[in-house]
Amino acid sequence: MYQNLIFENRDGVARITLNRPDVYHALSPALIAEITDAVQTAAEDDSVRVVLFTATGDKAFCSGADLKEAAASGKSASELLRDYYEPMVTAIRDIPKPVVCRMNGLAVGAGCSLALACDVVIAAEDTYLSLLFVQIGLIPDAGATFMLPRLIGMARSFELASTGRRIPAVEARQIGLIAHSVARETLDRETEKLITYYRHAPTRAIGAMKRAFNQSMHSNLPQMLENERENQEMLFGTSDVKEGVSAFLEKRKPDFQGN
Repeated sequence: MYQNLIFENRDGVARITLNRPDVYHALSPALIAEITDAVQTAAEDDSVRVVLFTATGDKAFCSGADLKEAAASGKSASELLRDYYEPMVTAIRDIPKPVVCRMNGLAVGAGCSLALACDVVIAAEDTYLSLLFVQIGLIPDAGATFMLPRLIGMARSFELASTGRRIPAVEARQIGLIAHSVARETLDRETEKLITYYRHAPTRAIGAMKRAFNQSMHSNLPQMLENERENQEMLFGTSDVKEGVSAFLEKRKPDFQGN
């Protein structure tokens, strides 16, 4: 089905594995289009409870834009961003399901932007991120200028973007850029713990939570209070809330079904 990534949907997990190891999974227009399609497919499948991004091998998660493929496309920078990167980032941010990034290797340039677009990043502690756009005279793109200040504030965002320096995974976790950094030998085990949790979490509540946090980035307090009220009203009618309340009263672990 896909030429540049591996897509697997099993046990409630949609696994999207970047698969261009010869170029460290650089983002060609074709790969970006496939990522967007895979995320949209997962969004429309009620059996999917969580999306997992990773890449083959252990050297790179994503090395950023494939500049050769971009040039070969004949499109301008603006057209590439509008037609490829923006739909990809929007699909990841809009899917009403948790998106976990298993960062098995370096994530630089637009590859860093891709990782930061995910809801939870878990990275091997011997790898790093870098916003190296400045090294070729560009600003961060693919949503990075939106996500960075909201994750780590203006001062740190400017320092990381204007220097393009390497950000070790441990530092990235310490400053709040990513959620987890773990020893490489435990990366798979800790990732499985995360996605197992989300597989059994109340998916509609997680999706509503994600939408609310997205909205909060450009809303005031009265708007968010209204948003909370509307979401709680919607969620109170779901099977998962009924199960959660019953489990609480019966002092047992809830068995959420994602609906």
